[in-house]
Amino acid sequence: MADDHVLLRNALASLIDSFGICRVILQSGTGREITESIAAGVVPDVVILDLNMPVMDGYETALWLQKNAPQVHVLMLTMYDSEHSLIRLLQAGVKGFLKKDIHPSELKFAIQSVMQSGYYYSNHTTGKLVNLFRNNSESSHSLQKAMLSDQEVEFLKLACSDLTYKEVAQKMGLNPRSVDTLRDQLFIKLDVKSRVGLAMVALRHGVVTLL
Repeated sequence: MADDHVLLRNALASLIDSFGICRVILQSGTGREITESIAAGVVPDVVILDLNMPVMDGYETALWLQKNAPQVHVLMLTMYDSEHSLIRLLQAGVKGFLKKDIHPSELKFAIQSVMQSGYYYSNHTTGKLVNLFRNNSESSHSLQKAMLSDQEVEFLKLACSDLTYKEVAQKMGLNPRSVDTLRDQLFIKLDVKSRVGLAMVALRHGVVTLL
């Protein structure tokens, strides 16, 4: 498991060991440490990742695992359960979502569930996903709005910095007019009117996290 909060990580590891159904074989404070250990041959059945970590966050780590160790089941610790964050994490291969305030029995059930069936979704999460994937035009539009491209995510991250739009264009390898078009499309897609609005959406949905 990876979480940069040492006390929480140690407490969770002790709790998981006490379940008697599995054992924590590796703890780390960054996703980078997890990927390096797996690349070295320490391959667990389940990885529990905190979404908000330095160096390599939970999303980036899940992407790496999806590509390099797809047999590893990923459970994500996150307080973000918006449609944007759920779809983005599902695309990264995450098999289940856990909130840090869940009851120990739910944590145990989640680990058992992801090992037995390959996934774990709470009733709350399942409800959100069902509403997104319902076969009607309104829900199809909601799903389209919830899905952000890699380019849109990159722009949102840079828009949350102090870079000018011209500097954002240089970072992304685009001309300034293309960045203006991308920004205006996101204004419409995310229903905001300013750069501050974009930043608020990015923070609220876990696209950008505060360390």
